[in-house]
Amino acid sequence: MYVAVKGGERAIEASWRLLDKARRGDTRVPELSVAQIREQMRLAVARVMAEGSVYDEELAALAIKQAAGDLVEAIFLLRAYRTTLPRFGYTEPVETEHMQVQRRISATFKDVPGGQVLGATYDYTQRLLDFALLAESGEASEEANEEANEEANEEANEEATRAARPASATDEPMPRVVSLLDKEGLIEQETPTPDAPEPGDLSREPLAFPADRTIRLQNLARGDEGFLLAMGYATQRGYAHSHPFAGEIRFGSVSVEMMLDELGETVEIGEIELTECQMVNQFAGSKDVPPTFTQGYGLAFGHAERKAMAVALVDRALRGAELGETLASPTQDIEFMLSHSDNVEASGFVQHLKLPHYVDFQSELELVRRLRAQHHSPPGQNEEAA
Repeated sequence: MYVAVKGGERAIEASWRLLDKARRGDTRVPELSVAQIREQMRLAVARVMAEGSVYDEELAALAIKQAAGDLVEAIFLLRAYRTTLPRFGYTEPVETEHMQVQRRISATFKDVPGGQVLGATYDYTQRLLDFALLAESGEASEEANEEANEEANEEANEEATRAARPASATDEPMPRVVSLLDKEGLIEQETPTPDAPEPGDLSREPLAFPADRTIRLQNLARGDEGFLLAMGYATQRGYAHSHPFAGEIRFGSVSVEMMLDELGETVEIGEIELTECQMVNQFAGSKDVPPTFTQGYGLAFGHAERKAMAVALVDRALRGAELGETLASPTQDIEFMLSHSDNVEASGFVQHLKLPHYVDFQSELELVRRLRAQHHSPPGQNEEAA
């Protein structure tokens, strides 16, 4: 046994060396730096930060590099590192209404306060491969590339601003689009009551049921984007009896503040980029509540519109019980959705099947052999054996 263990250790160490070699690839090609990943793969970085539950672009980029682009593995790496960090306290709730918007759109109203801000988006591209990107190489100097990029970015930003914003728009914080419905009392109020309990912390306490909305939103915020996208899509196909409208999707930077007991006041400790989505859904009402609109909410680190939208769709579906709706699909089953949305847990359960299960399989093998022997034996022999 000890010889086998030692041999296994050597094999594993050799596997690590092969992994490093495979990650690096052809050494004749320049190595991809963490800074390049951070600046040029910002959408991948945003996903790793969101599902890894750590807002740190550099660490997320490092995890992507270490995982050779496997985002689920990178999320696992970042989540594991997160467990080693000390906790100094809790920040104040961020005010997304005061967000310095880089992109903000609404599918419910054409003219909204502050205007529609298209920003940087793939929504209006033709999804054709740009072969010109293949021509980008090290022929030009780094300085020339930097100057060209800065000029192109400035021109693009100016043009996007002129085209997307009305002349009267400013950089002042933009009010929420749903406030237009709120003025007429057509949408539910989501103001916390003074006696509302403090929300739980899913990063410190394991998931337990029943789970209130604060816990559900935490779970969905770091849930797997692919799973949530599929479940959100299912709600649109009729598996939650909802008809959603994108009330507002906004992306930009918000200030993060923390209460310092020594000073007796809150202090801004930095800024983070967030994507927020508010879905508007029709609600038929009940004998106590008149017909109105309800909301689904999604929030994600970085520029992650698809994730935020999927979270909002699933959030609204999971509110079916509190709204008195008939629960008839998996997307409305809180335990099913929350228990299977985490890709770190899902990856662990699936990939552990690659590890040795020799003893377990041998017991199964012996059982099947014995059952087959009994099955093929004449009835009399089976009775005698019994």
